[in-house]
This record gives sequence, structure tokens and C-alpha cells, in this order.
Amino acid sequence: MASLLDMDISGDTWVGALIGVLIGVAIAAAVVIVVRLVVGRARGRSAWLAALERRLRVPGTTLALLIALWAACAATAPSLEPWWPAAERVLQIVVVLTGAWILSIVVTFGMERLMQYDGQRDGTSFEARRRRTQLTVLNRLAVVLIGVLAVGVVLFSFPEVRAVGTSILASAGVVSIVAGLAAQSTLGNLIAGIQVAFTDSIRVGDVVVIEGEWGTIGEINLSYVVVYIWDERRLILPCTYFTTNPVETWTRRSDKILGTVYMDLDWRVPVDAVRAKFEEIIDESPLWDRRSANVLVTGSEGGYVSLRFKISAANSDDQWDLRCLVREKIMTWLQQEHPEALPVTRIALEERTDAR
Repeated sequence: MASLLDMDISGDTWVGALIGVLIGVAIAAAVVIVVRLVVGRARGRSAWLAALERRLRVPGTTLALLIALWAACAATAPSLEPWWPAAERVLQIVVVLTGAWILSIVVTFGMERLMQYDGQRDGTSFEARRRRTQLTVLNRLAVVLIGVLAVGVVLFSFPEVRAVGTSILASAGVVSIVAGLAAQSTLGNLIAGIQVAFTDSIRVGDVVVIEGEWGTIGEINLSYVVVYIWDERRLILPCTYFTTNPVETWTRRSDKILGTVYMDLDWRVPVDAVRAKFEEIIDESPLWDRRSANVLVTGSEGGYVSLRFKISAANSDDQWDLRCLVREKIMTWLQQEHPEALPVTRIALEERTDAR
């Protein structure tokens, strides 16, 4: 009779627990719906709020339901069961990780908004590229730090891990030496990545020549830098490369750049006519920024004269296209109008007289 009574009481208790859980989940769902309605009305007037709501929709709903489930179970019959401490620990871990997920989304969204606003105001100058580089590195550092802290909170929620942590801290001197030697390369790249970002040696969008390759700095991560080569290849270099090797950059303080075209021509080349044709070509081209242009004879060795065409442009892309244009136009004009100026090889033949 007593066992039957216990079964009835236990059954009633679990029914009450189930009702409590359902009520908690219903409250969480109602809160999520209300928040979505409020945000839905506001996001019509604010694009950034709509974007943030879309990113937080899944993790925010997950966190609300987890907290509701945790609170309902802790206040009802499941909290009296022997398996509840283990289940509560699992819920605690999932809540901490979900909270870290939400925090990283908010931080990343904030950094992206800052970069977007800065890009709309001034997206091409070297100062804008410097700020974009620093914000990108700061964002990645913040996300990594949030992840490390979340994992640390999860691990130190276990008493066994706290005991191990105390032992490690007691012997921190030996551990730090061993860890430093084992992770020397990794830590060196991490420190170099921060140094590259905040010493302004290179920035995202800088035009550089590295290892004989012309390209653009596309990504600066905590441990490596990705250079976008002009032919769509990717050159990946550790951050320490940029703190220990010289790097040729074309956009350090300005995008403006000078370019040169060299031609080896015959001694009969009409320099004044070539100069006039060169000025005509660049005057008609929108690629020339009208800062600098001239034609000089820079060499006269080996049976040729060397002409140097100097031209300026607003950026490296325009400068490259303008150099190609000048080279092609001058070459075609010489072929049609002054073929005698094209380079030739002269051979002098002397008649041998027989000494006999």
C-alpha cells in the first residue's frame, strides 16, 4: 500500500515538473517572440539593428530556452534526482559556450560596423587601411580571448580541474619555461602579428612586392599574412617574415606612384619627335594624373641609345596600364613613322688582303 502511494506521489511530482518545464519554455518562447516583435518594428528604420537581429536569432533563442529549462528543472522534481548534478553541469557548460558565442557575434558585428562606417567616410587612404587592419586584428584577438575565457570557465567549473590548476600555478616557473620553448614559433608569430598591425608597417590593401611577386595585402591574421598576387595566386607568409625581412611597398604614404618605360633604340632615333609623341599620348590618356612626365636619354652604350619615359599615375594599377599604353603606342609609331630608329645590329666586314 505504501509503495503504491509513493508511486502516486512520484507520478504527481513528475507531472508537476513537466508542467513547470513547459511553463518555463513557454515563458522563454514568449520573451523571444516579444523581443522579435519589438526589433521587427525598429529594424524597418535601422538596417544595422536588423542585421544584428538576424545574427543573434539562433544563439539568442537557444540561450533563452536553455536558461528556462535550467530554471524549471532546478525548481521542480528533477533537482531531487541523483542524476541532476551531472545534467546541471552539462546545462551550465552549454549556457557558458552559448553566451560566449553571442558575445563573439556582438563584438564581431561592432567591429564590422566600425570598419563599414570608416570605409564609407574614407575607404581608400592609407589611414583608412591602417584603421581597418588594426580593427581586424583587434576583432580576432577579442574572439580568441572570448573563446579562451569560455573554455577556462567551463574547465574550472570542475573541482578536479581546479586542483590541477592550483598545482600548475604552484610550479608556474618550470611550466612557463617549457611552454615558452615548445611554443616559441607560435608565440613569435602571434606577437609579430600584433606588431605588424599596430606599428603600421603594412596594411590591408597595400600594394607590395614580396619574394619577387607583385600583389596586394589581402589578409592580416594573428599568425600569418596573405598576399593576393596579381594573377590570382595567394602567397601566405608568417607574420615574423614582415618583422625580419625588407618589404617593398608602393602605398606606404600615398597611392600615387611614378613609373618608367625603357627602350633601347638606334642612334638615328629623333628624340624631339619621340618626346612630342609621348606628350601627345599621355595627354589623351585619363590614366595620367599630370604630376610628372618626361623623356630622357639615359644611356648610349653597346650600339644603342636608351630612352627613359617617366610617367606618374594616381595608383599602381593606373601606372601599370599607362606604362603598357606608352610602350605600345611608341613602338607602333616608330614602326610606322621612323623605322630607322628601331634597334639594328651592325656588322662591319673588312676585306682581307693576301700577304703573299
